[in-house]
Amino acid sequence: MSDKQKTLAKEVNIEGFGLHTGQPVVMTLKPAEPNTGFVFVRTDLEGNPTVEADVNYVTFTERGTILEKKGVKIHTTEHILAALQGMDLDNVIIELNSVEPPIMDGSAKHFVEVIDQAGIVEQDAEREYYYIRDIVTYHDPETGSEITALPSDDFEVTTMVDFGTKVLGTQNATLRSINEFKDEIADARTFSFLHELEKLLEAGLIKGGDISNAIVYVDKEITPETEEKLKKAFNKDKVSIRPNGILDNLTLHYPNEAARHKLLDVIGDLALIGTKIKGKIIATKPGHLINTQFAKKLSKQIKIARRKNVPEFDLTQPPQYDINQIMELLPHRPPFLLIDKILEVSSNHVIGVKNVTMNEPYFVGHFPEEPVMPGVLLVEAMAQAAGILFLSNVDDPKSYSTYFMKIESVKFKKKVVPGDTVIFKCDLTQPIRRGIITMQGTGYVHDSVVVEAEMMAQIVKNKV
Repeated sequence: MSDKQKTLAKEVNIEGFGLHTGQPVVMTLKPAEPNTGFVFVRTDLEGNPTVEADVNYVTFTERGTILEKKGVKIHTTEHILAALQGMDLDNVIIELNSVEPPIMDGSAKHFVEVIDQAGIVEQDAEREYYYIRDIVTYHDPETGSEITALPSDDFEVTTMVDFGTKVLGTQNATLRSINEFKDEIADARTFSFLHELEKLLEAGLIKGGDISNAIVYVDKEITPETEEKLKKAFNKDKVSIRPNGILDNLTLHYPNEAARHKLLDVIGDLALIGTKIKGKIIATKPGHLINTQFAKKLSKQIKIARRKNVPEFDLTQPPQYDINQIMELLPHRPPFLLIDKILEVSSNHVIGVKNVTMNEPYFVGHFPEEPVMPGVLLVEAMAQAAGILFLSNVDDPKSYSTYFMKIESVKFKKKVVPGDTVIFKCDLTQPIRRGIITMQGTGYVHDSVVVEAEMMAQIVKNKV
Protein backbone atom coordinates (compact mmCIF):
# COMPACT_ATOMS: atom_id res chain seq x y z
CA MET A 1 0.00 0.00 0.00
CA SER A 2 1.19 3.51 -0.78
CA ASP A 3 -0.11 7.03 -1.24
CA LYS A 4 1.32 10.32 -2.37
CA GLN A 5 4.16 12.18 -0.69
CA LYS A 6 3.38 15.63 0.72
CA THR A 7 5.16 18.95 1.11
CA LEU A 8 4.30 22.55 1.95
CA ALA A 9 2.34 24.68 -0.49
CA LYS A 10 4.58 27.70 0.22
CA GLU A 11 7.39 28.75 2.52
CA VAL A 12 6.68 30.18 5.95
CA ASN A 13 8.72 31.79 8.74
CA ILE A 14 8.61 31.55 12.51
CA GLU A 15 10.80 33.50 14.96
CA GLY A 16 11.75 32.91 18.57
CA PHE A 17 14.61 32.01 20.91
CA GLY A 18 16.57 28.80 21.34
CA LEU A 19 15.89 27.03 24.64
CA HIS A 20 19.50 26.20 25.46
CA THR A 21 21.32 28.99 23.63
CA GLY A 22 18.88 31.82 24.33
CA GLN A 23 19.79 33.20 20.90
CA PRO A 24 17.16 34.73 18.59
CA VAL A 25 16.45 32.54 15.61
CA VAL A 26 14.41 32.71 12.42
CA MET A 27 13.27 29.35 11.09
CA THR A 28 11.97 29.10 7.53
CA LEU A 29 10.06 26.05 6.37
CA LYS A 30 10.18 25.54 2.61
CA PRO A 31 8.64 23.10 0.13
CA ALA A 32 11.00 20.35 -1.04
CA GLU A 33 11.16 17.97 -3.99
CA PRO A 34 9.87 14.39 -3.67
CA ASN A 35 12.16 11.99 -1.78
CA THR A 36 14.04 14.87 -0.14
CA GLY A 37 12.86 14.09 3.38
CA PHE A 38 13.41 16.63 6.16
CA VAL A 39 16.63 18.62 5.73
CA PHE A 40 18.05 21.30 8.03
CA VAL A 41 20.01 24.18 6.45
CA ARG A 42 22.26 26.50 8.49
CA THR A 43 21.95 29.82 6.66
CA ASP A 44 24.20 31.52 9.24
CA LEU A 45 27.20 29.47 8.17
CA GLU A 46 29.33 29.83 5.06
CA GLY A 47 28.05 27.72 2.20
CA ASN A 48 24.67 27.09 3.88
CA PRO A 49 25.60 23.54 4.96
CA THR A 50 22.85 20.94 5.24
CA VAL A 51 22.11 18.28 7.84
CA GLU A 52 19.57 15.62 6.92
CA ALA A 53 17.13 14.46 9.59
CA ASP A 54 18.87 11.10 9.79
CA VAL A 55 19.24 9.07 12.98
CA ASN A 56 22.82 8.25 12.03
CA TYR A 57 23.73 11.90 12.62
CA VAL A 58 22.57 11.86 16.26
CA THR A 59 25.48 12.77 18.55
CA PHE A 60 23.88 13.89 21.81
CA THR A 61 20.58 13.14 23.55
CA GLU A 62 20.86 14.32 27.15
CA ARG A 63 18.73 17.48 26.95
CA GLY A 64 17.33 17.06 23.45
CA THR A 65 18.24 15.37 20.20
CA ILE A 66 21.28 16.95 18.55
CA LEU A 67 22.33 16.18 14.98
CA GLU A 68 25.82 16.77 13.66
CA LYS A 69 27.24 16.34 10.15
CA LYS A 70 30.79 17.37 9.28
CA GLY A 71 30.96 19.62 12.32
CA VAL A 72 27.63 21.34 11.60
CA LYS A 73 25.17 20.95 14.48
CA ILE A 74 21.42 21.29 14.90
CA HIS A 75 20.18 21.31 18.51
CA THR A 76 16.77 20.34 19.89
CA THR A 77 15.39 18.88 16.66
CA GLU A 78 12.57 16.81 18.17
CA HIS A 79 9.77 19.40 18.36
CA ILE A 80 9.91 20.67 14.79
CA LEU A 81 10.36 17.13 13.47
CA ALA A 82 7.36 16.00 15.52
CA ALA A 83 5.30 18.81 13.98
CA LEU A 84 6.32 17.87 10.43
CA GLN A 85 5.71 14.19 11.06
CA GLY A 86 2.50 14.87 12.95
CA MET A 87 1.14 16.93 10.06
CA ASP A 88 1.85 13.97 7.75
CA LEU A 89 4.52 15.69 5.66
CA ASP A 90 7.36 13.96 3.81
CA ASN A 91 9.58 16.62 2.27
CA VAL A 92 10.49 19.95 3.88
CA ILE A 93 13.57 22.20 3.97
CA ILE A 94 14.14 23.69 7.46
CA GLU A 95 16.33 26.78 7.25
CA LEU A 96 17.84 28.17 10.48
CA ASN A 97 20.00 31.22 11.06
CA SER A 98 21.18 29.72 14.34
CA VAL A 99 22.09 26.35 15.81
CA GLU A 100 18.69 25.67 17.38
CA PRO A 101 15.02 25.96 16.35
CA PRO A 102 12.92 28.36 18.44
CA ILE A 103 11.51 26.78 21.60
CA MET A 104 8.26 28.84 21.42
CA ASP A 105 5.99 27.56 24.22
CA GLY A 106 7.87 24.26 24.59
CA SER A 107 5.47 22.29 22.40
CA ALA A 108 4.91 21.78 18.67
CA LYS A 109 1.75 23.90 18.60
CA HIS A 110 3.21 27.00 16.95
CA PHE A 111 5.02 24.92 14.33
CA VAL A 112 1.75 23.19 13.47
CA GLU A 113 0.05 26.58 13.14
CA VAL A 114 2.59 27.87 10.61
CA ILE A 115 2.36 24.59 8.68
CA ASP A 116 -1.40 25.15 8.49
CA GLN A 117 -0.69 28.68 7.33
CA ALA A 118 1.59 27.42 4.56
CA GLY A 119 -0.79 24.68 3.43
CA ILE A 120 0.00 21.11 2.40
CA VAL A 121 0.08 19.71 -1.13
CA GLU A 122 0.40 16.22 -2.55
CA GLN A 123 3.32 15.44 -4.83
CA ASP A 124 3.64 13.25 -7.90
CA ALA A 125 5.53 10.54 -6.05
CA GLU A 126 4.44 7.50 -4.11
CA ARG A 127 5.03 7.35 -0.37
CA GLU A 128 6.83 4.32 1.00
CA TYR A 129 5.79 2.68 4.27
CA TYR A 130 7.61 0.18 6.42
CA TYR A 131 5.22 -2.34 7.96
CA ILE A 132 6.10 -3.83 11.30
CA ARG A 133 5.69 -7.59 10.71
CA ASP A 134 7.38 -8.96 13.80
CA ILE A 135 7.85 -7.60 17.30
CA VAL A 136 10.85 -5.25 17.54
CA THR A 137 12.14 -4.26 20.98
CA TYR A 138 14.92 -2.11 22.41
CA HIS A 139 15.60 -2.20 26.16
CA ASP A 140 17.93 -0.12 28.32
CA PRO A 141 18.68 -2.17 31.45
CA GLU A 142 20.23 0.82 33.25
CA THR A 143 17.12 3.01 33.14
CA GLY A 144 14.43 0.37 32.65
CA SER A 145 13.31 2.21 29.50
CA GLU A 146 11.90 0.09 26.71
CA ILE A 147 10.35 0.65 23.30
CA THR A 148 8.48 -2.08 21.44
CA ALA A 149 6.94 -2.04 17.96
CA LEU A 150 4.03 -4.34 17.17
CA PRO A 151 2.14 -4.99 13.92
CA SER A 152 -0.73 -2.58 13.28
CA ASP A 153 -2.73 -1.25 10.33
CA ASP A 154 -1.87 2.33 11.30
CA PHE A 155 0.83 4.35 13.06
CA GLU A 156 0.00 4.27 16.76
CA VAL A 157 2.02 5.38 19.77
CA THR A 158 1.51 4.78 23.49
CA THR A 159 3.84 6.27 26.09
CA MET A 160 4.00 5.32 29.76
CA VAL A 161 6.05 7.46 32.14
CA ASP A 162 6.99 6.88 35.75
CA PHE A 163 9.51 9.22 37.35
CA GLY A 164 9.10 7.83 40.84
CA THR A 165 7.96 11.15 42.26
CA LYS A 166 4.72 12.03 44.03
CA VAL A 167 4.36 15.35 42.25
CA LEU A 168 4.14 13.72 38.81
CA GLY A 169 3.39 10.06 39.46
CA THR A 170 2.62 7.57 36.67
CA GLN A 171 1.05 8.78 33.42
CA ASN A 172 0.27 7.38 30.00
CA ALA A 173 -0.89 8.78 26.67
CA THR A 174 -1.97 7.23 23.37
CA LEU A 175 -2.08 8.41 19.76
CA ARG A 176 -4.24 6.04 17.69
CA SER A 177 -3.62 7.74 14.36
CA ILE A 178 -1.30 10.47 13.12
CA ASN A 179 -4.46 12.46 12.32
CA GLU A 180 -4.91 13.00 16.09
CA PHE A 181 -1.55 14.72 16.52
CA LYS A 182 -2.69 18.28 15.79
CA ASP A 183 -5.53 18.30 18.32
CA GLU A 184 -4.30 15.86 20.98
CA ILE A 185 -0.49 16.06 21.15
CA ALA A 186 0.90 19.17 19.45
CA ASP A 187 0.27 21.58 22.35
CA ALA A 188 1.81 19.35 25.06
CA ARG A 189 4.73 21.34 26.48
CA THR A 190 8.14 20.24 27.59
CA PHE A 191 8.74 19.83 31.32
CA SER A 192 11.46 19.59 33.90
CA PHE A 193 11.84 18.84 37.58
CA LEU A 194 13.04 21.65 39.81
CA HIS A 195 16.23 19.83 40.81
CA GLU A 196 17.10 19.33 37.10
CA LEU A 197 16.31 22.95 36.28
CA GLU A 198 18.64 24.20 39.01
CA LYS A 199 21.54 22.17 37.65
CA LEU A 200 20.90 23.40 34.09
CA LEU A 201 20.74 27.02 35.24
CA GLU A 202 23.96 26.67 37.24
CA ALA A 203 25.68 25.17 34.20
CA GLY A 204 24.36 27.93 31.93
CA LEU A 205 22.61 25.37 29.72
CA ILE A 206 19.09 26.80 29.61
CA LYS A 207 19.26 30.42 28.52
CA GLY A 208 16.02 30.70 26.56
CA GLY A 209 13.74 29.23 29.17
CA ASP A 210 10.66 30.84 30.61
CA ILE A 211 7.88 29.71 32.88
CA SER A 212 5.64 29.98 29.82
CA ASN A 213 7.57 27.42 27.77
CA ALA A 214 8.39 24.71 30.28
CA ILE A 215 6.34 22.99 32.94
CA VAL A 216 8.39 22.85 36.12
CA TYR A 217 7.42 20.12 38.58
CA VAL A 218 8.52 21.10 42.06
CA ASP A 219 10.02 17.96 43.59
CA LYS A 220 11.95 19.74 46.36
CA GLU A 221 11.54 22.62 48.75
CA ILE A 222 12.00 26.08 47.24
CA THR A 223 14.58 27.72 49.48
CA PRO A 224 15.07 31.50 49.43
CA GLU A 225 18.28 30.93 47.45
CA THR A 226 16.44 28.79 44.88
CA GLU A 227 13.64 31.35 44.66
CA GLU A 228 16.11 34.09 43.80
CA LYS A 229 17.68 31.95 41.07
CA LEU A 230 14.29 31.25 39.53
CA LYS A 231 13.17 34.89 39.63
CA LYS A 232 16.36 35.94 37.91
CA ALA A 233 16.25 33.15 35.33
CA PHE A 234 12.62 33.78 34.43
CA ASN A 235 12.67 37.56 34.91
CA LYS A 236 9.82 37.37 37.42
CA ASP A 237 9.19 39.34 40.61
CA LYS A 238 7.73 36.31 42.33
CA VAL A 239 7.50 32.54 41.89
CA SER A 240 5.21 30.18 43.74
CA ILE A 241 3.86 26.65 43.61
CA ARG A 242 0.39 25.77 42.39
CA PRO A 243 -1.65 23.16 44.30
CA ASN A 244 -0.86 20.57 41.61
CA GLY A 245 2.87 20.88 42.32
CA ILE A 246 4.00 22.99 39.36
CA LEU A 247 5.42 26.50 39.31
CA ASP A 248 2.90 29.29 38.84
CA ASN A 249 2.12 31.38 35.75
CA LEU A 250 1.24 28.23 33.79
CA THR A 251 -1.84 26.03 33.66
CA LEU A 252 -1.64 22.43 32.46
CA HIS A 253 -3.38 21.73 29.17
CA TYR A 254 -4.03 18.13 30.23
CA PRO A 255 -3.65 16.18 33.48
CA ASN A 256 -1.28 13.87 31.56
CA GLU A 257 0.54 16.61 29.66
CA ALA A 258 3.95 15.16 30.59
CA ALA A 259 3.07 11.79 29.01
CA ARG A 260 1.71 13.56 25.94
CA HIS A 261 4.91 15.54 25.55
CA LYS A 262 6.95 12.36 25.84
CA LEU A 263 4.78 10.97 23.04
CA LEU A 264 5.52 14.10 21.00
CA ASP A 265 9.24 13.51 21.55
CA VAL A 266 8.91 9.89 20.43
CA ILE A 267 7.26 10.98 17.17
CA GLY A 268 9.94 13.61 16.57
CA ASP A 269 12.82 11.23 17.25
CA LEU A 270 11.30 8.44 15.12
CA ALA A 271 11.02 10.91 12.24
CA LEU A 272 14.80 10.46 12.00
CA ILE A 273 14.18 7.00 10.52
CA GLY A 274 13.18 8.74 7.30
CA THR A 275 10.40 6.26 6.45
CA LYS A 276 6.76 6.27 7.51
CA ILE A 277 5.95 3.40 9.88
CA LYS A 278 2.86 1.25 10.02
CA GLY A 279 2.92 -0.27 13.48
CA LYS A 280 2.06 0.26 17.14
CA ILE A 281 4.85 1.80 19.21
CA ILE A 282 4.75 1.21 22.97
CA ALA A 283 7.30 3.33 24.84
CA THR A 284 7.88 2.77 28.56
CA LYS A 285 9.85 5.54 30.27
CA PRO A 286 10.97 6.98 26.93
CA GLY A 287 13.75 9.50 26.49
CA HIS A 288 15.80 10.82 23.60
CA LEU A 289 18.53 8.21 24.08
CA ILE A 290 16.30 5.16 23.90
CA ASN A 291 14.10 6.81 21.23
CA THR A 292 17.05 7.31 18.91
CA GLN A 293 18.60 3.92 19.69
CA PHE A 294 15.30 2.29 18.76
CA ALA A 295 15.14 4.45 15.63
CA LYS A 296 18.62 3.23 14.65
CA LYS A 297 17.52 -0.38 15.09
CA LEU A 298 14.46 0.11 12.89
CA SER A 299 16.49 2.07 10.35
CA LYS A 300 18.91 -0.85 9.96
CA GLN A 301 16.04 -3.29 9.44
CA ILE A 302 14.53 -1.05 6.77
CA LYS A 303 17.85 -0.77 4.93
CA ILE A 304 18.25 -4.57 4.95
CA ALA A 305 14.70 -5.00 3.62
CA ARG A 306 15.38 -2.47 0.86
CA ARG A 307 18.55 -4.25 -0.19
CA LYS A 308 16.49 -7.41 -0.53
CA ASN A 309 13.82 -5.40 -2.38
CA VAL A 310 11.14 -6.93 -0.18
CA PRO A 311 7.73 -5.45 -1.01
CA GLU A 312 5.77 -4.14 1.96
CA PHE A 313 2.10 -5.05 1.93
CA ASP A 314 -0.55 -5.41 4.60
CA LEU A 315 -1.78 -9.00 4.33
CA THR A 316 -4.77 -8.23 6.53
CA GLN A 317 -6.32 -5.87 3.96
CA PRO A 318 -8.98 -7.15 1.50
CA PRO A 319 -7.31 -8.53 -1.64
CA GLN A 320 -7.84 -7.05 -5.08
CA TYR A 321 -8.80 -10.56 -6.24
CA ASP A 322 -9.92 -13.33 -3.89
CA ILE A 323 -9.78 -17.04 -4.77
CA ASN A 324 -13.18 -17.01 -6.50
CA GLN A 325 -12.22 -14.04 -8.66
CA ILE A 326 -8.91 -15.73 -9.47
CA MET A 327 -10.76 -18.81 -10.73
CA GLU A 328 -12.77 -16.56 -13.05
CA LEU A 329 -9.49 -15.55 -14.69
CA LEU A 330 -7.29 -18.65 -14.51
CA PRO A 331 -8.23 -22.07 -15.90
CA HIS A 332 -6.31 -23.84 -13.09
CA ARG A 333 -8.20 -25.70 -10.41
CA PRO A 334 -7.20 -27.49 -7.18
CA PRO A 335 -4.89 -29.17 -6.55
CA PHE A 336 -2.97 -27.20 -9.20
CA LEU A 337 -4.29 -23.74 -8.39
CA LEU A 338 -1.33 -22.32 -6.50
CA ILE A 339 -2.34 -18.69 -5.88
CA ASP A 340 -4.77 -17.83 -3.06
CA LYS A 341 -5.21 -14.08 -3.56
CA ILE A 342 -3.95 -11.10 -5.53
CA LEU A 343 -3.02 -8.09 -3.40
CA GLU A 344 -2.25 -5.71 -6.23
CA VAL A 345 -2.26 -5.66 -10.01
CA SER A 346 -1.57 -2.94 -12.56
CA SER A 347 -0.63 -2.77 -16.23
CA ASN A 348 2.99 -3.73 -15.47
CA HIS A 349 3.13 -5.63 -12.17
CA VAL A 350 1.26 -8.05 -9.95
CA ILE A 351 1.51 -9.16 -6.32
CA GLY A 352 0.16 -12.62 -5.47
CA VAL A 353 0.00 -14.68 -2.29
CA LYS A 354 0.31 -18.42 -1.65
CA ASN A 355 -0.49 -19.71 1.84
CA VAL A 356 1.38 -22.97 2.29
CA THR A 357 -0.31 -25.51 4.59
CA MET A 358 0.39 -29.11 5.54
CA ASN A 359 -2.71 -30.10 3.57
CA GLU A 360 -0.90 -29.57 0.24
CA PRO A 361 -1.06 -32.96 -1.56
CA TYR A 362 2.59 -32.89 -2.65
CA PHE A 363 3.78 -32.99 0.97
CA VAL A 364 2.72 -36.66 1.09
CA GLY A 365 5.77 -37.55 -0.94
CA HIS A 366 7.92 -34.40 -0.81
CA PHE A 367 9.02 -35.31 1.81
CA PRO A 368 7.26 -37.38 4.49
CA GLU A 369 9.86 -36.61 7.15
CA GLU A 370 10.67 -33.07 6.04
CA PRO A 371 7.90 -31.38 4.03
CA VAL A 372 9.30 -28.87 1.53
CA MET A 373 7.39 -27.15 -1.28
CA PRO A 374 8.94 -28.27 -4.60
CA GLY A 375 10.87 -25.57 -6.40
CA VAL A 376 9.08 -26.28 -9.66
CA LEU A 377 5.76 -25.51 -7.97
CA LEU A 378 7.13 -22.26 -6.59
CA VAL A 379 7.92 -21.23 -10.17
CA GLU A 380 4.48 -22.42 -11.31
CA ALA A 381 2.77 -20.37 -8.58
CA MET A 382 4.77 -17.32 -9.61
CA ALA A 383 3.77 -17.90 -13.24
CA GLN A 384 0.10 -18.14 -12.27
CA ALA A 385 0.37 -14.77 -10.57
CA ALA A 386 1.98 -13.40 -13.72
CA GLY A 387 -0.91 -14.78 -15.77
CA ILE A 388 -3.32 -12.68 -13.72
CA LEU A 389 -1.50 -9.54 -14.84
CA PHE A 390 -2.45 -10.11 -18.48
CA LEU A 391 -5.83 -11.78 -18.02
CA SER A 392 -7.10 -9.06 -15.68
CA ASN A 393 -6.55 -6.49 -18.42
CA VAL A 394 -8.56 -8.13 -21.23
CA ASP A 395 -12.29 -8.07 -21.77
CA ASP A 396 -12.81 -11.82 -22.05
CA PRO A 397 -10.08 -13.65 -20.07
CA LYS A 398 -11.68 -17.06 -20.58
CA SER A 399 -10.95 -16.75 -24.29
CA TYR A 400 -7.17 -16.76 -23.65
CA SER A 401 -4.57 -19.22 -22.37
CA THR A 402 -0.99 -18.57 -21.29
CA TYR A 403 1.84 -20.99 -21.97
CA PHE A 404 5.41 -21.03 -20.70
CA MET A 405 8.03 -20.42 -23.37
CA LYS A 406 11.20 -19.99 -21.35
CA ILE A 407 12.48 -19.82 -17.79
CA GLU A 408 15.95 -18.46 -17.05
CA SER A 409 18.15 -17.54 -14.08
CA VAL A 410 16.05 -19.54 -11.65
CA LYS A 411 17.40 -19.43 -8.11
CA PHE A 412 16.02 -21.08 -4.99
CA LYS A 413 17.31 -19.21 -1.95
CA LYS A 414 15.46 -20.78 0.96
CA LYS A 415 13.13 -23.68 1.75
CA VAL A 416 9.38 -23.07 1.79
CA VAL A 417 7.63 -25.18 4.41
CA PRO A 418 4.12 -25.57 5.87
CA GLY A 419 3.04 -22.41 7.65
CA ASP A 420 4.88 -20.06 5.27
CA THR A 421 3.11 -17.30 3.36
CA VAL A 422 4.83 -16.66 0.04
CA ILE A 423 4.43 -13.26 -1.61
CA PHE A 424 5.15 -13.28 -5.35
CA LYS A 425 6.03 -10.02 -7.10
CA CYS A 426 6.19 -10.10 -10.90
CA ASP A 427 7.21 -7.11 -13.02
CA LEU A 428 7.09 -6.72 -16.78
CA THR A 429 10.58 -6.30 -18.16
CA GLN A 430 9.38 -5.41 -21.67
CA PRO A 431 6.09 -4.22 -23.14
CA ILE A 432 3.81 -7.05 -24.27
CA ARG A 433 4.27 -7.55 -28.02
CA ARG A 434 2.55 -10.11 -30.24
CA GLY A 435 1.28 -11.95 -27.22
CA ILE A 436 4.76 -12.44 -25.71
CA ILE A 437 5.12 -11.48 -22.07
CA THR A 438 8.50 -11.31 -20.30
CA MET A 439 8.68 -10.84 -16.55
CA GLN A 440 11.01 -10.83 -13.59
CA GLY A 441 9.47 -12.76 -10.71
CA THR A 442 10.53 -12.96 -7.08
CA GLY A 443 9.03 -14.85 -4.17
CA TYR A 444 9.41 -13.74 -0.54
CA VAL A 445 8.73 -15.24 2.86
CA HIS A 446 8.87 -12.50 5.49
CA ASP A 447 11.97 -10.47 4.57
CA SER A 448 13.79 -13.25 2.74
CA VAL A 449 13.87 -14.07 -0.97
CA VAL A 450 12.97 -17.74 -1.51
CA VAL A 451 12.84 -17.90 -5.32
CA GLU A 452 13.51 -15.71 -8.32
CA ALA A 453 13.35 -16.26 -12.08
CA GLU A 454 13.10 -14.59 -15.46
CA MET A 455 10.00 -15.87 -17.26
CA MET A 456 8.64 -15.69 -20.78
CA ALA A 457 5.16 -16.80 -21.76
CA GLN A 458 2.88 -16.58 -24.77
CA ILE A 459 -0.73 -15.51 -24.62
CA VAL A 460 -2.86 -17.43 -27.11
CA LYS A 461 -6.49 -16.88 -27.98
CA ASN A 462 -8.41 -20.13 -27.65
CA LYS A 463 -9.99 -21.68 -30.70
CA VAL A 464 -13.75 -21.62 -30.65
